[in-house]
Amino acid sequence: MWRRLLYTPGRSSQSGREFGVLGRVLRAAFCDWNAVLARPGFRTPTATSVQPCTAGGAAAPGTSGSGVQAPHSCRHASRTSKTTVKPGELKKFQALSQKWWDGNGEFAALHALNDLRVPFIRDALLTYSEKQQLGCPLHGFRILDVGCGGGLLSEPLGRLGAMVTGIDPLKDNITTAEMHKSFDPALQEQVQYTACSLEEMAVEATGMFDAVVASEVVEHVGDVETFIRYAAQMLKPGGSLFLTTINKTFLSYVLAIVTAEKILRIVPNGTHEWERFINPDELERLLVSCGFTVETINGMLYNPLFGSWSWSSNAGVNYALHAVKNKIEEQSDFTSETGDRCDNGINQSESSASSTVTL
Repeated sequence: MWRRLLYTPGRSSQSGREFGVLGRVLRAAFCDWNAVLARPGFRTPTATSVQPCTAGGAAAPGTSGSGVQAPHSCRHASRTSKTTVKPGELKKFQALSQKWWDGNGEFAALHALNDLRVPFIRDALLTYSEKQQLGCPLHGFRILDVGCGGGLLSEPLGRLGAMVTGIDPLKDNITTAEMHKSFDPALQEQVQYTACSLEEMAVEATGMFDAVVASEVVEHVGDVETFIRYAAQMLKPGGSLFLTTINKTFLSYVLAIVTAEKILRIVPNGTHEWERFINPDELERLLVSCGFTVETINGMLYNPLFGSWSWSSNAGVNYALHAVKNKIEEQSDFTSETGDRCDNGINQSESSASSTVTL
C-alpha cells in the first residue's frame, strides 16, 4: 500500500494528483539532505550510543507506596517580572494533557525520540563525570526537565539514577505525570514534579542542578533569550544545558508543518509556528551571550514510515544541542578585582617612589 502511495505517478483524477504530491513530499524527507542543504558550520554528530536504555535504578531508600502525589507548585511566582510562558501555547497543550502516554497517539514521535535524546544526555554527562555506577550511570546528577509534560523524558532519566525535577506550567500535565510515575515505585523518590514555569523555579533553586533539559520546548516559549538566562541561573558552574528543537528553514516548514501536521497528522494541526523556530547559529549566539559554550549540535531525522529517529549530519529540520555553562565567570570577576587591587598597589608604589625621588 505504501509503495503504491509513494511511487504511483500523477494521474488525471484528483486522487492521483494527491498521491503524487504525497509521494514527492515523503521521498524528499528521506533523500540525502547533505547534498541539498549543505550548510557550513554544523557539527558532525559524535559517536553517541542509540541503544535502547535498559539500565534501571534500584528503588530509593524510604520509597513509599504508589499513591499519586498532588501537583506541587512554586511559591514565589509574584517575584518574577518576565515570563517565558506564552499563553497561547498553554491552550494548545491543555486539551492533550491526558494523552501523553499514548504511544500511538499525538505524542508518538516524542516517545520514539527517547531513543536518541536519553543516550545523548547520558553520554554527554558521563563525559564530564569521574564516577560511574553500573545500573545507575547518572547516580548523583540533579537534572531539571523543563516543560516535562507527562514525564516522557523525566522517567527514563530517573531510571538511570538521576534525581530529576520535572516542571511544567500546566497543572493537568503534572497530574498526568504524577499518575504515571505512581505505577513504578522505583521512581517515587527519583522523580519529582512541580507545576510552575522556569522563572518561578529559578527563585527557589538557583545553582542547584547539574543539567537542565528542554526538549521540544524552545519553539514554544515566549522569549528564547529570557529562557536561556533563567536556565543558566538554575545550573551550577560547568553544568550542562540540553536542547532539542526545530531549525528555521524552508525544509522545516515543509516537513514539520505541512507534512507532519497537515498531511500525515503526526502531530496536531497548529502545534508549531514556523516564525518561532530558531536556527542553530542564532541559538548558539544567544547561548554564548548568556555565558555558555556550545559543545555539540547534532541533526536529527524522523522517519514517519517506521516511527523512528536517527542522527543526521545535517540540522536542516530537527537538531539536538549540548552547551556547558562557563566556569570562569566568577573567576573572571575575582581576577578583575585582584587586578584592580594590584594596579592600585603598583600606582601607589610608583607614587611613593616618585615622591622619594622628588625629595
